[in-house]
Amino acid sequence: MREPVHKANRKVWRNGAFSEGTRLIPDETPLALTYNGGTYAVMMGSPEDLGDFAIGFSLSEGIVQSADEIETLDIDELDDGIELRMWLKPAKAALIAERRRHIAGPTGCGICGVDSITEAVRPAAVVAAGRSFAPREVMTAMAAIAPLQEINHQTRAVHAAAFWTPGRGIVALREDVGRHNALDKLAGALAREQIATSEGMVLLTSRVSVEMVQKTAAIGAPLMVAVSAPTALAVRMADAAGVALVAIARSDGFEIFTHPERVIGAVAGKESAYVVVV
Repeated sequence: MREPVHKANRKVWRNGAFSEGTRLIPDETPLALTYNGGTYAVMMGSPEDLGDFAIGFSLSEGIVQSADEIETLDIDELDDGIELRMWLKPAKAALIAERRRHIAGPTGCGICGVDSITEAVRPAAVVAAGRSFAPREVMTAMAAIAPLQEINHQTRAVHAAAFWTPGRGIVALREDVGRHNALDKLAGALAREQIATSEGMVLLTSRVSVEMVQKTAAIGAPLMVAVSAPTALAVRMADAAGVALVAIARSDGFEIFTHPERVIGAVAGKESAYVVVV
């Protein structure tokens, strides 16, 4: 299997002089997702945790409703990329034959190749009422990400998506050169381990676009936290989906954009900011 990190030779111009050396950089590989012999999508991503990616992508795209609907999953390394070959149960196979599409998605692109505006902004799943979280829990969860980002420690060039619960801390963390891929990998890992997603929060080291909200809602998490800002469409989608969207999370605090009732004390305005984007 391809290595997720490579060593690259480079010249450096700094402090008025050239020097030579090496730097660790992440791999970026075409990942083809096929169902019952036909290609559905080709995404660029990091060549690790690919079983999680295949399952998480299938769930977030609505191709399957549970991992059990995937009968077999094979990972085949080719000369120019990696093929994730899945065979679905007969009922699902008939449905995928009707909606199969071909996507050539660059890194960081989550909805390339959709064939209509309606599909691109499809409503997210509505998250059932889950638990609420104290501000200190949000801060503790975000602080726990960095020490676990092994590939980012080496390259400073990948995104992470993690899931945190009050009783266990971070139960899963996945990295990828694509932020959407990292979240799909996380979704697959949670499904495989049968983690109760209503009891925790999704953590992101990236900005929040609409498809990140759609994927978080598909996971079923009541709260998502990101280090960067959300888009206006992401805020509207999170509000409709019942997901508390917390963003611009820093060491000194964070901002809540939707469903402040999921963060204890936020409705009274005593412990954190509440911002609405319209």
